[in-house]
Amino acid sequence: MIRIDALAAALGLDHAGDGALAIDRPRHPAEAAAGDLAIAMDPAMVPLLEQAPVRAAILPEGADWQGLGLAAAIFAPRPRYAMAGLTATFQHPLHAPEGVHPSAVVDPSAEIGEGVSIGPFVVIGPGARIGARARILSHAAIGAEAVLGDDALIHAGVRIGARATIGHRFICQPGAVIGGDGFSFVTLEPGAVEAAKARGASDVTGAAATIHVRIHSLGAVRIGDDVEVGANTTIDNGTLRDTSIGDGSKIDNQVQLGHNVVVGRHCLICAQTGVAGSTEIGDRVVLGGQVGVADHLSIGHDSLIAAGSGVGSRVPPRSVMMGVPAIKRDEFYRMTMAIRRLPRFMEKMRRGEG
Repeated sequence: MIRIDALAAALGLDHAGDGALAIDRPRHPAEAAAGDLAIAMDPAMVPLLEQAPVRAAILPEGADWQGLGLAAAIFAPRPRYAMAGLTATFQHPLHAPEGVHPSAVVDPSAEIGEGVSIGPFVVIGPGARIGARARILSHAAIGAEAVLGDDALIHAGVRIGARATIGHRFICQPGAVIGGDGFSFVTLEPGAVEAAKARGASDVTGAAATIHVRIHSLGAVRIGDDVEVGANTTIDNGTLRDTSIGDGSKIDNQVQLGHNVVVGRHCLICAQTGVAGSTEIGDRVVLGGQVGVADHLSIGHDSLIAAGSGVGSRVPPRSVMMGVPAIKRDEFYRMTMAIRRLPRFMEKMRRGEG
């Protein structure tokens, strides 16, 4: 339990009413019980409080808390930012006791920092270095000579490959694979891909089918500080240089980053996005869900790529792009409006009114 005044102080927010009122947990207004804190920061949620048995709520700034019959209220001018602090305050405790579980396999040459938790069936490879207070949950694997910074949280089933270098306060969700081989092959003789690139044509007449030969990944993966990687995301090793992720970047679930990809600092890469090899992404770039990015491109700093877009050419800094192929937002809107008007135009032409 926590008092309203203590919670408001922790969140840096104003409150009104009975600051000594204690609440158990935050809840949606439609599901909140008497001892809960109803989360109604969206004005659309406020009417739900009329039927809720709660005594306290977080409300939009300036809301009439007394008219809602509440004993206390906290006011949130920036709801999503308030939600970040609120969920951090009430997050469920993680079971990760300090020490090495008896079922874990830790190579004798690995260096384990102070206060580390290594869970059941974890494997730590030879020469690996694990930073202080890292928590590695069950069935995770850390490869040979990999480096994991202080205060890392590695969830169940994560695979971190050999020679990966990862900074401090890293969070990796279940099932992610960091440091698999890159998808890089060459044919014994020039094949369809080489023919298409060389000729610039729309057909590959005369290209012979042949055997694919692997180009091995000699590089690794390098990740900065305060990076998060989502569940079942895959980040490939580089070919000759490391695939790299800059400080503070956040990568969602089921993202694929190919070999040699460079992601800048404080980027957001949303679910099911795929970035092909050797593409460079600048700082503070946002890639919406299911974005596809072709290989050997650059996306400039502070750009935003809308969900579902396909990036097939260089993106200048501070661009807002959308569509397949991705184009500037204003141009996309003009084209969309023109297409919507096309049936009426064709009907006028048919009637001889054009």
